Amino acid sequence: MHSWYTILPKNPWISIYVWIIFCILPFYFIIKSFSFVQINIGVILILLYFLSHRFSFNAKNGLVYMWVSFEMVLNIAMTLMFGYVYLSLFTAFFIGNIRNPVGFYIMYGLHIGFTILSIVAGYFIDLNLFLSQTPFIIITVVGVVLLPFTLYSRNKREKLQGQLETANERIAELIIHEERQRIARDLHDTLGQKLSMIGLKSDLASRLVTKNPEQAIQEIKDIRHTASIALKEVRELVSDMRATKLHEELIRVKEILKAAEIDYEINGDSKELQLPVLVESVLSMCLKEAVTNVVKHSNAKKCTITIEQNHNEVLLTIFDNGKGFNEKLNLIGNGLRGMQERLEFINGTVTFENRKGTEVLISVPLTITHQKGSD
Repeated sequence: MHSWYTILPKNPWISIYVWIIFCILPFYFIIKSFSFVQINIGVILILLYFLSHRFSFNAKNGLVYMWVSFEMVLNIAMTLMFGYVYLSLFTAFFIGNIRNPVGFYIMYGLHIGFTILSIVAGYFIDLNLFLSQTPFIIITVVGVVLLPFTLYSRNKREKLQGQLETANERIAELIIHEERQRIARDLHDTLGQKLSMIGLKSDLASRLVTKNPEQAIQEIKDIRHTASIALKEVRELVSDMRATKLHEELIRVKEILKAAEIDYEINGDSKELQLPVLVESVLSMCLKEAVTNVVKHSNAKKCTITIEQNHNEVLLTIFDNGKGFNEKLNLIGNGLRGMQERLEFINGTVTFENRKGTEVLISVPLTITHQKGSD
């Protein structure tokens, strides 16, 4: 739950102002009676209600329902004695934050029933007072009926979304783990035997260099032949891996930014880059992670993506005009550590800068991208 005084979670100061207004109004209804005894009783009831509302947020298990029930009793007393029905809205807000379905529906039904019955009784006790407040009473009843269910549904949806995100993250981790296991098995099956053979033949060739040079030369040729076969099999293994093309990822990034109502600008042509499969896949994953952070955390209105290549390196820049980031950047929480680890694998780097927004600069040395051609 939020803080005990919270009504609007995203606007805590407005919540405080609403509390002040609703705390002052009861005294108008109480003092209007001009009875010293009634004024004292009313002040005590208001203080008791505020204490109950405060304690209900710290209570656990059955105590929560006890304090909410006590608030309902105080609502009824304030309604019948002073015609003040509006504290029931605070109780309605609290009931909407109850997570237990059974507890929620029981307290929700009881609160609606007691509120309506006390208002109906109030019309019999002081018809003129309640008639003058009829429009506001109707708004209060609508709030008592709709607010708890709306808040409960929203909290339930947020909980399900959180569980779904956690499940998706876990699935992604399992997929990565399984892919690593598969690659390890393939590499072991592909290279293990041949590397062992190369090691044995190397030892044999070193012993034959002085005793039988011709045989040693033959062993060296066998080593070269075995190494060539191993290299070919590794290339086939890498080519069979599913790669993420950078220009395909850019299409998905555009769709994500468009859905988030963030303007975007793409500079550079990713199709002109001649990149190895591994490098292109890593850049694509880093681009996806960076844009996801822009959508989730930046509050930006525009995102600019620049892809360029010079004589020394390939550069990928993602800039947004959002709120920037804290200097103590959370690499784990924002998924940025994974980005760094991927880039370190291909000798790449990533830097983050605050420039009236956030700039993510990813660079990969050109020598890495040329390995494909030199092989």
